[in-house]
Amino acid sequence: MKYTFYTADVFTDQIFGGNQLAVFPNSQGLTTKQMQKIAAEFKFSETVFVFPPQTTQGTRNLRIFTPVTELHFAGHPTIGAAYILSLIGDISIFEEKQTIFFEETIGLVPVSITIEKGKPVYVELKAIQSPVFNNNSPSALELASILGLKITDFRSDKFFVQGVSCGVPFLFVPLHNREALGNIQFNHECWKHILANHWAPSIYVFCFEPEREESDLRARMFAPSMGILEDPATGSAAIALGNYLTIQEEISDATFNWTVEQGFEMGRPSILKIIAKKKRGKVREIWVGGSSVLVSEGSMEIPEL
Repeated sequence: MKYTFYTADVFTDQIFGGNQLAVFPNSQGLTTKQMQKIAAEFKFSETVFVFPPQTTQGTRNLRIFTPVTELHFAGHPTIGAAYILSLIGDISIFEEKQTIFFEETIGLVPVSITIEKGKPVYVELKAIQSPVFNNNSPSALELASILGLKITDFRSDKFFVQGVSCGVPFLFVPLHNREALGNIQFNHECWKHILANHWAPSIYVFCFEPEREESDLRARMFAPSMGILEDPATGSAAIALGNYLTIQEEISDATFNWTVEQGFEMGRPSILKIIAKKKRGKVREIWVGGSSVLVSEGSMEIPEL
């Protein structure tokens, strides 16, 4: 049977930047095995398959696959799917800013779409899972062997190595500067021996020395266990990062904003915006958003497996 798909670049306003995504707007009839084969064929970080909602609150039901596994939540597929579905008119948007709800395995995810001149220009999602923190981290020497860096490249002040999950666990590794970030030479064998079976096997490395004046952080993300050596933009990690950063802020009641640049070393510059709301010393809301652009439209003949 033939299925229509669209591809988009997510977390960018320029084609050939951001994180690539394939979206199948009408996936009824596809099996799990077929969807996994399709995702492996595209070889994008993720491919998203859209189904009718299963609840009265849901706008659509999403299933998200990397080239090797299915995810119960991911940021850039959620944002990219909202962009594509509103762009092609599959979801009707009647206001300049409208919230829809995607059913994902993690739960019902609120997604806000901003419209200008009848087209989506910005999409953001709200985190629905409270953060889980894990301080059982590899040593600086072990991380240096995985990333091909020196021990002196790692920060060890209030910004320390820590695992954080808001649905997907990441190991946050802060560095001193952008030069160290650019010097990373990822060693898959070292990762396999040290981190493959860790609570947070995906490594999110960052520094507070971005390239753009408008940015606050520069990041890189490596997730071999998901079949992703390096990811150009990671929305689920940005959610966890928002929690990681907010708990370091001493102000108990405030709204914080960070702009993260990622994917620059890959030649796919991406811009992710994080909004965190803190009240009475606790993180109450995390939003992550960005722009997307349409790249292509096509169809795929899917054989029975």
